Amino acid sequence: MPTPNDAWTLAPLLARRAAEHPERPLVVGGGGRRLTYGQAETQSAALAAALAELGIGEGDRVAINLPNCPEWVVALAACAKLGAVVVPVSPRLNFHELKYQLRHAEVSCAVTAERHNGVDYLQLFEQLLTELPDLQYLVTVGDEELWYDDRIFQFEDLLSKGAGRPVPAHKDVHDGSDLALLYTSGTMGKPKGVRLSHRGVLETAVRTGEAVELSPEDRIFSGVPLFAIFGFSTAVGAVAAGATLVLQERFDAAEALPILERERVTVLQGVPTMFHLLMREPGFDPRRLKAAGLRTGVVAGSPIGEELVRRIRRWCDVQVAYGLTETGPTVAVTRFTDPEDKRAGTVGRPLPGVEVMAVDVLTGQLHGPREAVGEIAVRGPGVLLGYARMPAETAKSFTPEGFFLTGDLGILDDDGYLRIVGRRKEAISRGGFQIHPREIEDQLRAHPAVEDVCVIGLPHDVLGELICACVVPVEGAVITGKELKDFARDTMADYKIPDLVRFFDAFPMSGSGKVRRRELERTVALDPTVTSGA
Repeated sequence: MPTPNDAWTLAPLLARRAAEHPERPLVVGGGGRRLTYGQAETQSAALAAALAELGIGEGDRVAINLPNCPEWVVALAACAKLGAVVVPVSPRLNFHELKYQLRHAEVSCAVTAERHNGVDYLQLFEQLLTELPDLQYLVTVGDEELWYDDRIFQFEDLLSKGAGRPVPAHKDVHDGSDLALLYTSGTMGKPKGVRLSHRGVLETAVRTGEAVELSPEDRIFSGVPLFAIFGFSTAVGAVAAGATLVLQERFDAAEALPILERERVTVLQGVPTMFHLLMREPGFDPRRLKAAGLRTGVVAGSPIGEELVRRIRRWCDVQVAYGLTETGPTVAVTRFTDPEDKRAGTVGRPLPGVEVMAVDVLTGQLHGPREAVGEIAVRGPGVLLGYARMPAETAKSFTPEGFFLTGDLGILDDDGYLRIVGRRKEAISRGGFQIHPREIEDQLRAHPAVEDVCVIGLPHDVLGELICACVVPVEGAVITGKELKDFARDTMADYKIPDLVRFFDAFPMSGSGKVRRRELERTVALDPTVTSGA
């Protein structure tokens, strides 16, 4: 592991790991494709040299529009060698969403799949090249014959072209330089470009890895997309530990189970929904996963109830973590040595070097551990350098003391453990009461017929807002809204009982596995069949 005395930059770290064990697999991709540390170092150097000849260098922004695959990791390492800034984008974006992010980021070069999930990206990017003056070059991953545009290159051709050529030195790159520009998921509004430094991403990944006791022998499965900060950090953490990263192009529980067993995965990273789906699969057999070596992992990315944590830990002793894109991501995480009630009911303690305070929502004053809800504020190496091209938004996101305001509400107890209550902007104002959806969601998840739940507010002329519980039932379960309301009456105050219950087969999800609350609110508001569910 790097130490604070080392340079916290990605390129030297990969070179060091490649020198230590060149034959160890770094990435296992779809179809069992394997990329060793030595190959990753050689290929990323070749790609960096070829990109340098095209004029890509320090500070230039390079988009990666790929599913989870070995080429993703090679492209990231090449950008780090050049001092370029990687801009991960989701292959699931539509044309206008992709155009917005590429234009906003002022991307000079994009690495893209030629075709993926039914989308012809060659055709799509051919149009983007004419509409985005900053976008000069396209590097494609696939088998198409490219003869019609001298600004489009195949990934493999650039590897051949750059093989053995020197990579230009980047004199001004240091651990505080930009490594990545990641866009927020947009679940609460327009995506914002988050600038993260080399040290911010790398040190946070290392400290998170320490919580699950990562070692070079570990094999880490990530069904989380690499374009999201959780997946991005998992990949960097694998390099830092000298471990192996096992990727699935897009998470599918039925396909993931044999991968976990075949590749002898020891560490499983995912959002709560992924663990839900794995346990629902007919082929789910905890004994076989344990026999293959599965021991731990991290569950993060969205709220998780205590009951789900306990269910997962019967077969995988996961740690619960909390963080945001803006914090690189991990702020706090549980540890194996924590008391069991803290491991199940909190998101653990802050990482070393990370300070967490709460901001009084009325006075705006910072305060430390106490039994009072406040907005979580964070200061530490992982915190963003700023929002791209948004100085006003950046300024209002920090306190005068330099703490980043997360927008999340939580309680920091006297022992330093953090409990998240909900989003400040998600608070529902009903009849003069401020209600945090997370409180209701945690209670309703305890009902045996409830698979998942998302609580939203709907406008109301008299009460201000109504509480609507959107519920995904357990497959095959028979449940009514009235039953859920009766269940709620036994477990929570009367003003928190949902006014409406709406049933769904599945929630609209972002590419990073979060519920799109705004989309859910619009769906419910426009549906004339919404009733109390009685």
